[in-house]
Formats: sequence, C-alpha cells, structure tokens
Amino acid sequence: MLCRAALGRVGLWRGLCSSSRLQGQTGSELVDCTVTPYLCRLDTPLSDVPYERDLTNEQRALKEKEKGDWGKLTKEEKLALYRLAHQHSYCEMRQGSSEWKTVLGGVFFMLGFSGLLVWWQRVYVFGEVPHTLSPEWIEKQTQRMIDMQVNPVQGFSVYWDYEKKQWK
Repeated sequence: MLCRAALGRVGLWRGLCSSSRLQGQTGSELVDCTVTPYLCRLDTPLSDVPYERDLTNEQRALKEKEKGDWGKLTKEEKLALYRLAHQHSYCEMRQGSSEWKTVLGGVFFMLGFSGLLVWWQRVYVFGEVPHTLSPEWIEKQTQRMIDMQVNPVQGFSVYWDYEKKQWK
C-alpha cells in the first residue's frame, strides 16, 4: 500500500493526492488518497476514522445492534464495537515496549566494536611511544629549561630556587 511516508517529499505527496486514486507499487492495487488514514497515536488517541472499514456480516449486524439500546448489549459486544472503532485503548498505547532492549543491545555492541577497534589500532597501527615521552627525557628537558631560566616571571622557573638548586 502506498502511503505518505513512502512518498517522501511533501510536493510529491501533494501532486499525487490531487488525483482521486493511485496505482500501487505492484500495479494491481489501487489506493484512494482522498480517504483520511486511521491514526493510533498518544497525541491523537481518538481518531477521526474507524479502525475497521471493511466490515464482515457479523460486524455489520453488531453495528445495527449498536443503533438500538446500549443496555441490551453484552460486555463482549461493547468491547467488539470499541475494537471496530479503535485499534488500541489509551492504556495499551501507553504500555511500554521491549524496544529498549534492542537499543541497549545496539549500544553495547557499538561500545564493544569501538573497544576492539581501539585495541587493534594500538597493536597494529600505532608505533612505539616516542623516546621524548620517557621519564628520563622529561627530567632532562625540565632541568635544561630551568638552567636556561625559561619564563622566569610566570613560568615554572618561578618555583625553582637557583641558590639551593631545589623546588621552592
């Protein structure tokens, strides 16, 4: 069945809905664009159109019985009439789904894949750590900067005592 979501663009939807009938994707199915679709959403819980449009003989008889006294209807008949008009009750629409499990599984899968990617890069892509990051090199570099009195006003040379040769 061809619907608004499948058509995508609003302009295409307007152009196609200007005609009264459309031919479906299979070529044999006709879709009437002038009929309002049934909506079952929390923001519009009571749709303008009934859920069941093509009624069976039993459903037609029940609709005729609906026009009479509602006191004569059984509880099952009232529920069947409600189900003809609405797909879900408001409580059923608000009922949670188990979609969170799929989302959480996807998040954990992506975290695991990212961890494997980082491990693979550390093992096979990145080389050895440069010698300039070794503690001995950093100590020599710091001593050289102190000896050169680099930035003596605001830098870390301010915290070096040149007479005692130690940190203040």
